[in-house]
Amino acid sequence: MQTEDHFGGAIAANYDDDEALAAPETVTPVIDVLAELAGDGPALEFAIGTGRIALPLIKRGVPVTGIEYSQDMTDRLHAKPGGADIDVTIGDMATARVPGRFSLVYLVFNTISNLTSQEAQTACFENAAAHLAPGGYFVIECGIPPLQKLAPGETLLAFDRSETHWGMDEIDVVSQNFSSHHMRLRGGVWQRNSVPFRYVWPSELDLMARIAGLRLTHRWADWARNPLTATSPSHVSVWQKPE
Repeated sequence: MQTEDHFGGAIAANYDDDEALAAPETVTPVIDVLAELAGDGPALEFAIGTGRIALPLIKRGVPVTGIEYSQDMTDRLHAKPGGADIDVTIGDMATARVPGRFSLVYLVFNTISNLTSQEAQTACFENAAAHLAPGGYFVIECGIPPLQKLAPGETLLAFDRSETHWGMDEIDVVSQNFSSHHMRLRGGVWQRNSVPFRYVWPSELDLMARIAGLRLTHRWADWARNPLTATSPSHVSVWQKPE
């Protein structure tokens, strides 16, 4: 269902530059939740990327397998200490299958939005359910669309401005598709790239889960398990496959 790799080349090469994403205070709460849900079983990460979550989760004692669309991102993972030992299947997380059954399938950092149609996002839930053992969990971390910040009739919403990065979303509220436009200063040169996404509401995700035979067990505002509120910018949701 995906037809283009938007995370190859320079994007993969610079993906780990944001040190805050890999900082212990960012990663540790994620690992705490995922390790608890995995229990004694293995985990499967959709869009495993460069291993920001998989590698520390393995150190916590959870075996991790991955699915990743970008070969360049996978190469970055396999070049890291311990990364070469992780089995990664190159393919679309909505359709690619790997052997075995897992106690946990997880998808972090808004990556469900990389699937740019409702059909593909629903297929991703069905694919997760097909990989789960009975009683297993599917976890998604996803932003909540900030449409309250968008003035009526406007389509552009700036989300970052610094000395080295400008970021702006271009939003179509009819199709729920949007593009994130980035301008980054690297080596004294401004570089631009744009990535397409589809935003999705928590209630819409719950319907996709129901279609896949999963039921909601938890929904938090963040990995620290704070309550979700009307102003929460994101959510962490957990669905379970029936025993």
